[in-house]
Amino acid sequence: MNAVAPIQSAQEIEDRGHMRLALRLARRAYGQTSPNPMVGAVLVRDGVILGRGWHHRAGQPHAEVEALRDAAARGEDPAGGTMYVTLEPCCTHGRTPPCTGALLAVRVARVVVAATDPNPAHAGRAFDLLRAGGIPVTTGVLAAAANRLNEAFNHWIVRRTPFVTVKAAMTLDGKIATASGESQWITGPAARREAMRLRAGVDAILVGIETVLADDPGLTVRRVGKVAAKRRVILDSRARTPLAAKVVGDVHADKTIIVVSAAAPPDRVAALAQRVTVWTAPDSGGRPDLEWVLRRLGEASVTHVLVEGGGEVNAAFLGAGLAQRVEFFYAPKILGGRAARKGVAGPGLPAPLAGRALTEVEWHWRGVDLQLSARVG
Repeated sequence: MNAVAPIQSAQEIEDRGHMRLALRLARRAYGQTSPNPMVGAVLVRDGVILGRGWHHRAGQPHAEVEALRDAAARGEDPAGGTMYVTLEPCCTHGRTPPCTGALLAVRVARVVVAATDPNPAHAGRAFDLLRAGGIPVTTGVLAAAANRLNEAFNHWIVRRTPFVTVKAAMTLDGKIATASGESQWITGPAARREAMRLRAGVDAILVGIETVLADDPGLTVRRVGKVAAKRRVILDSRARTPLAAKVVGDVHADKTIIVVSAAAPPDRVAALAQRVTVWTAPDSGGRPDLEWVLRRLGEASVTHVLVEGGGEVNAAFLGAGLAQRVEFFYAPKILGGRAARKGVAGPGLPAPLAGRALTEVEWHWRGVDLQLSARVG
């Protein structure tokens, strides 16, 4: 028997409608706010939108302040309005003053919030401050959508290690390249555009040295508007990255981090360190210790890492339980071949029941290709 949806009041319907707009505004800053979350805000009175805003990037005004400024520019008085915001307003001094103070100062009549601040040190404090100041607060409106929007930030702010997404483009039989390493292009233009969009939304793109040696990738974001260059992380225990590689010699070399182990030849490490950042990580099974790498990236305010393999690196993150999401693109092709390179290689897990379960599974058509987007575990 199908469950009957609860009847919503007119106020609940109105709240959800304005919050949807606030979420759309928040998404305008996709890939630009890290290490801050994406946040949108809408100021409404008597059903009329007085102002709207979103957080553009770290260090700039928060969404609530942007909405108040928009209202002022329109000649609107915010007093008596309702502020809809996708994340609990900040209540502490950081790069900008606390938004709770701004809301109290202009005497809004009500605040409606989607998601609670994930930081345990702050969660719920803004609600208490606003209510103590005489402003009613409604929480949890479209909370699931708001939390999904900032799932990487939420993970990092609590754990201080980046959210990890493993991405691969494969044939239907799970191959990412021929035995000789040929891989361009397995998927079509629509899937590749979506892959670029995924890159635009993260802080760092990570690959293994075999990918660098085989493909010499630039690991840049192309055709996705004005997006800042992302950090590029190369797992390269023995410092084999060629000095002529794109990630070492292009205009974004200052964004490249090559992670070596203590066994790397010192002369190779010194040569690379003249051009890029080099980290020396503990060795784990012949590659830099991934947990150490993630901790170090988290300390550097990297909130979201896109792992683009190859297959051994993908398997290492998935097998160790260090990935939170997968984005797999499947082309309607069969490659075959025992030696063809797999999207997820490694030794594998011992039994089907031990495999990494995927949840929140979504399938999307990207031209003739299929995209699987899912949480891991």
